[in-house]
Amino acid sequence: MDNSIFQVYEDEIQSLEEEITLLSEKYEDSQQETTFFSDKEILMSKKLFQRGFRGESEGHESSSDLKVQLESLETDLSFLTKLTGIQFTSHSKKTVEKTRNRTVQKHRLSGNCYPLSFQLEFQLLEMQNKDNVSTVVTDLSITMESGEDSDLSKFVSSTEEHGNLLTFFRSFSSYAEWHEHRRCTFLHFKSKYPDVVTLPEGLLGDYIILRNPRLPGFELLIVWKIHIDEEGRTTPVLDLLTKVPEQVLEQKMVTIENAPTRFRSMLLLFGIETAIENLIKVVALEK
Repeated sequence: MDNSIFQVYEDEIQSLEEEITLLSEKYEDSQQETTFFSDKEILMSKKLFQRGFRGESEGHESSSDLKVQLESLETDLSFLTKLTGIQFTSHSKKTVEKTRNRTVQKHRLSGNCYPLSFQLEFQLLEMQNKDNVSTVVTDLSITMESGEDSDLSKFVSSTEEHGNLLTFFRSFSSYAEWHEHRRCTFLHFKSKYPDVVTLPEGLLGDYIILRNPRLPGFELLIVWKIHIDEEGRTTPVLDLLTKVPEQVLEQKMVTIENAPTRFRSMLLLFGIETAIENLIKVVALEK
């Protein structure tokens, strides 16, 4: 009789030990999962959960409310993407240090803005005291396909040195928007005047050539550079280069020598698109 009682106790103890082991494993798993989220994200999740629970207790359809909020956030995100052209394609973060008053997270971010792509790596240092919370960006690294654009390379180096993400996104958005505007302009004139407009480097090149099939050897080259300084100010710079055979100069096209100056004047008076189209029409009409 006593042995059976002891056996019952042993079975109960073993069952409790197994349950404790299982709960300990679940707790460790949950701790590992929470390291992928910041304190701010966890707090937001708790608030959403509490709001949903409160909504259910009051007889409201919390799932419908959350759906409306989600749709609103998606609308805002779509608007910002259209406004800035910036679209993020991937993001990851890892907590590398965490104390009571100090948190360091490493972020990796990639995306594109119109035809240009970018990749960012940086550390975000968050320090908290009794009054406020301050954040500092450190170890910023920017990867872009700058090619031979020395201006863009200098801007990237300056931004990395100062760790200013806001300046990067604001200036890069403007820079990429000018690239997209140039691409669309080249495409428009190539489609409208296919016999006159040539794109040696394609739509992403920085120049076009105007030719008249009836004037062999005669070319006008419109160069369209996009300048960005170290502080992120973006400026389009256009110029005109000419290639005119001697026999053409001997005819009634001597005024072509003044074409670059007149083209720059048209840019100031009429804008880029009108100036280019007027030049194309002149080339197309020459016999």
